[in-house]
Amino acid sequence: MKISIVTVGKLKEKYLKQGIQEYLKRLSAYAKVEIVEVADEKAPENMSEAEMLDVKRKEGERILSHISQDTFVITLEINGKMLSSEQLAAKMDELATYGKSKIAFVIGGSLGISEAVQKRSNMALSFSKMTFPHQLMRLILVEQVYRGFRIIRGEPYHK
Repeated sequence: MKISIVTVGKLKEKYLKQGIQEYLKRLSAYAKVEIVEVADEKAPENMSEAEMLDVKRKEGERILSHISQDTFVITLEINGKMLSSEQLAAKMDELATYGKSKIAFVIGGSLGISEAVQKRSNMALSFSKMTFPHQLMRLILVEQVYRGFRIIRGEPYHK
């Protein structure tokens, strides 16, 4: 299985980079996982609705340029479906079973995900009704993907 995490912006915090690298190393036993960073659009503090849509549209175009037609796309959205770790593992297992060997998880920028990316999405996933910084969401996501593979394989993992 090939998993891409397509995310807006560069990761700056050393502690987050270290955590993500640890989980990517662990994940290498299960799947090929890559993180694709697309540039975030510079945005002023007080934007009009039109300016916000333009920022999301530009970031969305960058995201979509990294997603092939045969990829199953899961967008991380606050209004997406909430799943348990076991349900996410079952979804990943189901996708692999039915020939969807490419999965892309998409983490939008600070303004969210463009309408075009939402339309391309096969599934909207929410980790919480709370809002998390998109940099921290990367770490949470790679941990949950790793946990998912452990669950699929029936291997122990702390609860």
